[in-house]
Amino acid sequence: MKLFLATLFFCFIQIISAQENDVYANGVFHFEDNKTQKIFTDHTRVRQFPDVNSQILDSLKTNQQIVILKKEEKILKLGERIANWYKISYQKDNQNYEGFIWGGNLAVGFRSKKGYDFLFGLTKTVSRKNTESDGSFPQNYASVKLLKDNHLVDEVSFETGLGESLSFGMFNIESSHRLKNIELTLKATVSGEACGIASYDQYVLVKGEKLVALPQLTNVGDADVYYHTEEFIFPNDKGGIPNAFIYKMEEMEKDEKDREKFKRSSKTYLWNGNSFKAK
Repeated sequence: MKLFLATLFFCFIQIISAQENDVYANGVFHFEDNKTQKIFTDHTRVRQFPDVNSQILDSLKTNQQIVILKKEEKILKLGERIANWYKISYQKDNQNYEGFIWGGNLAVGFRSKKGYDFLFGLTKTVSRKNTESDGSFPQNYASVKLLKDNHLVDEVSFETGLGESLSFGMFNIESSHRLKNIELTLKATVSGEACGIASYDQYVLVKGEKLVALPQLTNVGDADVYYHTEEFIFPNDKGGIPNAFIYKMEEMEKDEKDREKFKRSSKTYLWNGNSFKAK
């Protein structure tokens, strides 16, 4: 553990040193030109120029479809969310419009299924007290939204770690995993690209028009020195059991003599068709 902590500290110092010289946008907010995207933050302001003090031209609702015209060089930081401004075009009341919006208000990912729209995005940064010291740290939060006919039906929120874990984002639809009364499963992921930076997997069950967030999974590693993995075994997976999902954790670290030491644990959660509880 000492070796891993020393390596992690070195990586952390590298990241901080780089950020002191330049401010870079989080990778999850990188959107390509001429690609369709969706508004995540309700009442997102469209401005005349890429600046928070520029004239407001319009306000867009969650799930509004827009087209990215150009990424601007200007960057805005709100908490741990750092994103470029984007020139966009969109249709509203059968009219075409253009303007500038901040990329942090766009969905990291979006999917549609069975007449519903699902959006994944970052919502805020809050200051959390560090239980191991007198200080605090910035904690990012994200959410998954369920919409029908552009109306918000349900939403679940969850943590997404620190800013360095926002290099990549993915949002996918999976099967019901053979869980009772579940129509499909959503999986939202954010991850970093540097050594020792954690990735977070958030599974969300879709039960009718209700979203159920499962316990969050964390994975982190540093080459062959250390790794920590977490996963769920669902009923349709090898080793799965009916109407339950199994949490499994494995951890490995090498000591000063390069010997591997493993730690493993598991927990079973029972699913009754409406909610889950630890067995």
